[in-house]
Amino acid sequence: MSNSTKLAFRTSAVPGLTTLGCALTLFLATSSQSWAQNSDSVMYPELLDSTGEASQLPEVLSTTRLRQSKLKVPGTTTIITGDMIRDLGIMNLVEVFRLVPGMVVGVAGSSNPVTSYHGTSQYEQRRLQVQVDGRTAYRASLADVEWIAMPVALENIERIEVSRGPNAAAYGINAFLGSINIITRSPHDTAGVEAYAAAGSRGHLRTFTSVGNADSDGSWRLSYEKRKSNGFDAQVDGGERLPYHDGYDVNNFNFDSIIAIDNRHSVDLRAGVLDGVNEEDRFKSGKLGATNNPDVVLDDYYLQARFNGATSSNHFYYVQASYQNQNRRQRWDISVPIAGEDDPLDNGTALINSLLPPGSPEPTADTPFIASLNEDAEESRLEFEIQDTLILNPDLKFVSGLGYRKDTYQSETYFNGEGNNYQTRVFANTEYSPLNWLTFNAGGNWEKTTTTDEGYFSPRIATNFIFNNNHAIRFVFSRAVRTPDAFEQNPDWSYRPRNVQPPFEVLEGDRILVANLVDQDTSTFGETLEEERITSREISYFGQFHLDRALMSVEVRYFNDYLRDMISGVINEEDWYIDNNVALDQEGVELEASLEFSGTKLRATYAYLDQEGRYTGDPDKLPPNTQQRAVDLLGRLSARHSGSAAWIQDLPLGLTSSAAFYIAQEVRNTRFKRADFRLARRVDQPKFSYVLALTIQHYIDMEPWISPDNIIEDANQYFVEAGIRF
Repeated sequence: MSNSTKLAFRTSAVPGLTTLGCALTLFLATSSQSWAQNSDSVMYPELLDSTGEASQLPEVLSTTRLRQSKLKVPGTTTIITGDMIRDLGIMNLVEVFRLVPGMVVGVAGSSNPVTSYHGTSQYEQRRLQVQVDGRTAYRASLADVEWIAMPVALENIERIEVSRGPNAAAYGINAFLGSINIITRSPHDTAGVEAYAAAGSRGHLRTFTSVGNADSDGSWRLSYEKRKSNGFDAQVDGGERLPYHDGYDVNNFNFDSIIAIDNRHSVDLRAGVLDGVNEEDRFKSGKLGATNNPDVVLDDYYLQARFNGATSSNHFYYVQASYQNQNRRQRWDISVPIAGEDDPLDNGTALINSLLPPGSPEPTADTPFIASLNEDAEESRLEFEIQDTLILNPDLKFVSGLGYRKDTYQSETYFNGEGNNYQTRVFANTEYSPLNWLTFNAGGNWEKTTTTDEGYFSPRIATNFIFNNNHAIRFVFSRAVRTPDAFEQNPDWSYRPRNVQPPFEVLEGDRILVANLVDQDTSTFGETLEEERITSREISYFGQFHLDRALMSVEVRYFNDYLRDMISGVINEEDWYIDNNVALDQEGVELEASLEFSGTKLRATYAYLDQEGRYTGDPDKLPPNTQQRAVDLLGRLSARHSGSAAWIQDLPLGLTSSAAFYIAQEVRNTRFKRADFRLARRVDQPKFSYVLALTIQHYIDMEPWISPDNIIEDANQYFVEAGIRF
């Protein structure tokens, strides 16, 4: 296919032009009331309709950056409220996504939780734009998400929106398969003091405390969360079960505030610090003859400021800037036999000989190479964004904006120093309703990135047919790209041994190039990668049924996606053969339904995915079995059948019960089935309230999920919770 016909409408590169892709949530309407009368209307105007009243129809805030009812939004979006998360007894953030049709949750590597929409995972999850309050949250150099280190507490979540389907038209390159927007609660709603603690099986511990205040000048909240776990019970090594060093211990501090300037202007300030340890087991994650556990030390912080303004009740804008820094320190010792069957480098003797200066004694099998290695990395992201929203009339709305982002990464191991990537972009979306039963959406995002030195345009068009103001059928067409991340595109991977023991001390600080270790017959190390491309078509239905004393909502999505030039393969010290070498065709159906009546909430989801892949790379580069492995790697988190069911019930005496069932089948020949039960009692007093709860997770299928090392020995996991608020 020629460049002129490429899926994302590729444009020529302009040397020196920087690029950004920044993604934010839209706060769409502003209230004409004063801050003292209604502070929420300044902080969260998108929660109100044009009359200032709560809308009866579910509304989506993120898909196009316009606040839209589900009847008019150009695509399927799952909304999960913070109350639902807490009522179901969900213990960590990544578990929330079991409630989203088509998403799979698991644990990869040693202790790294992953979630993916429709699979397409290489090793870590990619291809999803993840935001927290409009701040891009995926890693700068690897484009994956560290859910353990996500700087948001469950108690602070107001809602999570998951746009299912390409959303690059609104948020750019990494919104390839969809986008996740985590919106935290307004400090105005959390004034006072709150404390919470939960403890349970496998060393689970989570504590949360917050203090805040709200008055006519604004509001603020300072919160602290600790989350800790011992990980899985055991791992498999040599056919026997061994203890597994795969837990984590994280501390998370957040500050959120709103400063009211007047009834049309406000400033949001946010900051956070996170530190902790993510344990890695040396038998599963240790490299090059590791003799101790290569634990990862986490040290992150972020700063975010946003100015919200309005010229009228129909024209508003914001200017936002944010900076975040992620520091990872991972160090371990090695002892490498230079010759013999246990040589982890296979060619260790030849490699060490090539590094030694002339005249050095030749290494022998009884003189191992002992040293310390590291995979330290520090990444930072600087983002700016301007967005403008204009409501010409109730039938014509327009949002547009500009964004800039600079990603900086430094690591002597991965990049032999420091590197930068830049993105710049322009985005817009128009919603037009010429008739009360018809709505058109047209939008797109043009961006340029230095990872490929190319520009891309990602469009989306949709037509919604609306019936009886409660039902709609959508027809959506979209295209998107994902460019390779920094490590895929520009690796300069090597190890510099430190504390080298005799007789090899002359190698202190010398570079051992990974390019010399990998299989040269299949290596693509250093070769230029191109962008991945997707063309997506969706037909979906959303409807609300007002029953006698209940409200039932149903949303059904049919999708047909064509994914081309997908990057797949293997990245490790022995093999490096990633390339744009796989094409995927996938289609399926997803269902989301809910029924609510007094004191009762019922919810169910189901997803069916038919995914077919084929190798499209150079047939002479890889042997047939390796070609098939490249195809299989893109489906390693794809579930043919998955779903959930939940029931939340209010009971007498201040009791609330919930039950949930989660299932995912045919994922790497494994299946996941679990039922959760929770009973909570809440007591409200004039000056305080408290809650006590017991949660039981019952694993119906005890086979290890995703990996044979993910062993849970007890089918029943127990957790107790207690919280108080003043």
